[in-house]
Amino acid sequence: MEPNMFCYQCQETAKGTGCILKGVCGKESHTAQAMDLLLFVVRGISVVADTLRKADSPVSEEVNIFVTDALFCTITNANFDDESILKRVDRGLALRNGLIQEAKHNKVFLPQVDELTWQGTRDDYAEKAKTVGVLREQNEDLRSLKELLVYGLKGMAAYLEHAMRLGFNDDTVHVFMQRALATIAVESLSAEEWVKLVLEAGEFGVKTMALLDAANTGTYGNPEITKVNIGVRSNPAILVSGHDLRDLEMLLEQTKDTGVDVYTHSEMLPAHYYPTFKKYSHFVGNYGNAWWKQKEEFESFNGAILMTTNCIVPPKDSYKDRMFTTGAAGYPGVKHIGGEIGEIKDFSEIIEVAKK
Repeated sequence: MEPNMFCYQCQETAKGTGCILKGVCGKESHTAQAMDLLLFVVRGISVVADTLRKADSPVSEEVNIFVTDALFCTITNANFDDESILKRVDRGLALRNGLIQEAKHNKVFLPQVDELTWQGTRDDYAEKAKTVGVLREQNEDLRSLKELLVYGLKGMAAYLEHAMRLGFNDDTVHVFMQRALATIAVESLSAEEWVKLVLEAGEFGVKTMALLDAANTGTYGNPEITKVNIGVRSNPAILVSGHDLRDLEMLLEQTKDTGVDVYTHSEMLPAHYYPTFKKYSHFVGNYGNAWWKQKEEFESFNGAILMTTNCIVPPKDSYKDRMFTTGAAGYPGVKHIGGEIGEIKDFSEIIEVAKK
């Protein structure tokens, strides 16, 4: 059977070797290809950014934000929406081309790699995506080490973006992430050299986790043992899952005095342990169990649903029209609430849905 994709990003991958027709997470092959193309573009951006830095030329914060977001949206269960991914590809190509012009203006020599020379349109995307994915590296050992590095960078990006949303940042992490991505595109390293870079990624991963810990505790206080209500009240309600505490805070602020209660589901449960969130009387408890029980529990929850990040299980039609995504998350046919880092998001639409 001819494979349409190749992904072995998660521990649930088909037969323990790789998803080749459709992801066990529910990801379609065309979505996997769109993600492969986005990562290809991100490598190109990183090559220019890394080269500029080595030539002592500044790199804008826009680059850091884009690379972080692009990596984050390709992790398992976060974004299934082709259009949102391809819009990132469009934006990434424009950003890359602008950086290339900047390098030429500053007389900075760039390596000749496909990630920098390819110019494509939407019509070209599907064909290009088939040639730039995981299997582009023929050597299995080198492929595994490169992908291990990429998955480490994706996790790092997720933690980093959450910290950035709370005003905490570390430029050294961005520099490393882009250097590592550039190395994948440009360098032909030995297995031993790739292992060394993977271990360095581990060091930066720990550094990024410490940054997120400082962001969460510095903003919301140190978590404390807390009793969490697992019952429900009769008020209109919004169920929140994912990991973004800043999204939860904005939603709680905007639902104050509206008569709408807010519940956590699964991965958002730890929010109850932070002292700051205890001041919201309408933050009333946790509904449901593990993330993989979404289909049953989201269906039975008689209210609106907000996915701030992963893990999304492909939704049923019975609740799809009252489900929303935000941040790196996305799903086709599900309304997305936009908002860049540092902006106040407008949750009025999901609040109105909850009231109904």
